[in-house]
Amino acid sequence: MTDIHPTAIVDPKAELGSGVKIGPYSIVGPDVKLGDNVTLHSHVVIAGRTTMGPRNEVYPFASIGQPPQDLKYRGEPSTLEIGSDNLIREYVTMNMGTEGGGMVTRVGSHCTFLASAHVGHDCQIGDHVIFSNATLLAGHCHVEDFVIFGGGSAVHQFVRIGRHAFVGGASAVESDIIPFGLVVGNRAHLMGLNLVGLKRRGFTREQISSLRDAYGQIFAPEGALRDRVAAVKERFEGNAEVMEIVNFIQAGSDRPLCLPR
Repeated sequence: MTDIHPTAIVDPKAELGSGVKIGPYSIVGPDVKLGDNVTLHSHVVIAGRTTMGPRNEVYPFASIGQPPQDLKYRGEPSTLEIGSDNLIREYVTMNMGTEGGGMVTRVGSHCTFLASAHVGHDCQIGDHVIFSNATLLAGHCHVEDFVIFGGGSAVHQFVRIGRHAFVGGASAVESDIIPFGLVVGNRAHLMGLNLVGLKRRGFTREQISSLRDAYGQIFAPEGALRDRVAAVKERFEGNAEVMEIVNFIQAGSDRPLCLPR
């Protein structure tokens, strides 16, 4: 059964799973779908064509599924898709997609969004991602699994951030971040590998040693980057973690690569 506070406004067309709890003064729009055991605390707004999986918990004054903050948006029927088991704290905002970005913003599962974090239109967020307070993600960004953002960090549109990367607090990120990378600063620069995160995630001494060796070769001061990456690819063929970095760099994007200072 659902538990809806008398002061909440829930459109009769909204689809609610079993065990959904909707607190005082919350608003749920007609095109919203909430999975089983979703909890909306007081003063939450879920709008637009938003689908939210089971066991998400949303705190007061979060605004989820509003139109994208893009002046080119003309009311196209874009969507916001949110996975399961996410924690969404106060004043978090997440916007729907746009025609220019594939029509959908996606958020994975088991993520944490602390107060005042923002997910812009057409972003693609993986699983187990942590947005510390006031992390701001512009449109069209791709964030892979297990990324952690320090408080007050801001990310330029179209930036890619690889798995297990760590963004230091108050960083301004305008370039792609390699998997396992550690960046900090305004503008952010690569400081090395996220060694603390790798150890916490159970990477072995041998895996970390290979990553450090490959990192040193890729970002050595001599020669061209593409040549160094090609050499690492040949040397570490078969090493899954190193090849993840190589493939990320060689895939390229609209943004430059974040490099050591």
